[in-house]
Amino acid sequence: MTIDKKFVDQFAIVTSKAALASSYLVGKKDKNAADKAAVDSMRSNLNNLDIQGQIVIGEGELDEAPMLYIGEKLGTNKGPEFDIAVDPLEGTNFAANNLPGALSVIAIAEKNNLFKAPETYMEKISTKVNEKNVVDLDYTIKKNISNLSDYLNKQPENLTACILDRPRHKEIIEELKKLKVNLKLITDGDISGALLVTEDKYNVDIFLGIGGGPEGVLAATALDTFNCNFQGRFLFETEKDKFRASKMGIEDLTKKYDLNEIVSGDSIFCATGITSGDLISGIEIEDNKFSSETLVTHKSSGLKKIIKSKQNI
Repeated sequence: MTIDKKFVDQFAIVTSKAALASSYLVGKKDKNAADKAAVDSMRSNLNNLDIQGQIVIGEGELDEAPMLYIGEKLGTNKGPEFDIAVDPLEGTNFAANNLPGALSVIAIAEKNNLFKAPETYMEKISTKVNEKNVVDLDYTIKKNISNLSDYLNKQPENLTACILDRPRHKEIIEELKKLKVNLKLITDGDISGALLVTEDKYNVDIFLGIGGGPEGVLAATALDTFNCNFQGRFLFETEKDKFRASKMGIEDLTKKYDLNEIVSGDSIFCATGITSGDLISGIEIEDNKFSSETLVTHKSSGLKKIIKSKQNI
């Protein structure tokens, strides 16, 4: 079964309106208010669509978040059944401080085809190389760089690795420096970080490190259409994390997931820029209209492009 292409435009409107709602709070130093604006907008617009949607990745669980919680049902209850993953404001700090790279993101798959990722950390890796046994989470940094270097016919000093600039990545960063790999360090926003491997114009060969599990699933949905490689392994640090994982049906807590185990079948991904970043430009308001850029993918049609739109506010 495939998802009707008409939904691409409908979901792109949902993320662009959520991005607009959040844009009014850019630079106001209140990340919670910016997030809430995006959440409220996304929720009301999703409820207008003729779908039977259910949130599988959202803003936490019912007792933690009043909006877009895991398990929440959305839409008019007419039309196809979808699993929905959302990150209404990816990069809350970027929005609060008017920094580049804040996004509003949504991913859709047919029912039961999107991994229900718990709110926990995930070790992840993405590359544009989709060949088996070139890059793998189980390999050392040295082996991954050596294999990638051979495969792409580039010297390590001509490779660029993107990684979140965090104390937890100190050893990986030191190792990459030793191998003379170029570094692109990002402060937040690991959905866009993972997606920088999709096109040569971004000049990123590999994304790696530990980030959010839900963000990993969202990025994997887009990477699938780009035919890129992604692997993830959840990190469960507390007993509470482990309990929630088992409640979600995760039996092997150390399992390495390949992309096709995270998202299968047809899917749609939309990410609209709130503030301009590496991937896409942010919201611009002029008179009673706003301009937006949305990266969209649709697996079955092979659609992967940036849509620029101008809408009435």
